[in-house]
Order: sequence, then C-alpha cells, then structure tokens
Amino acid sequence: MQNRPEMTVPDHPLRHLTQAQFMALGGNAVVYVRPITGEKLLEIMSDADFADEADEFQLVVSADGSPLLVADSEEAVAEWLADKNLGIVALH
Repeated sequence: MQNRPEMTVPDHPLRHLTQAQFMALGGNAVVYVRPITGEKLLEIMSDADFADEADEFQLVVSADGSPLLVADSEEAVAEWLADKNLGIVALH
C-alpha cells in the first residue's frame, strides 16, 4: 500500500475577518440562497411549523449566517430579493 501525505484543507482567510472588516467588504449586502429540507429547517428553527418535513424550501441567509427568509420556491426568493438591495453570492 502506498503512503500518501494527509490532505489538509487550507483555512480560508475570510473566516477570520472581524465584523468591521467584513462589513467594509459589503457583508451587510450579501446573501446566500440554498435549498433545504423541512426536516433540516426544524433543526434550525424548532418552533417552526412545516406541513411536510420532506418538502424542500429555499433558505436565504445573510453573509453572517443569520436566516432572513424561508420560501417555498425560487420564484418567491427572486421576488423578495427584487425588493432588496442585496447581492447573491451563491444560489445552490
């Protein structure tokens, strides 16, 4: 068996920014959009009521990780974002 060096993932420098440094980069105007199941949402928001935990939702979070919106479709997210002055970093 071949000995391979252990692979390490480099630490991304953005993880170590102070809140002031992050805001200077526009952190208050950046959101992430990603699909999430109702089951995972219940782990995040235990007091939420989702009709079917197996359904997929769209979660919009600010760049600092704070949840901003849970929607049932990408169209609903696009409509909500149209009213905001936010830049989308990732749409998964």
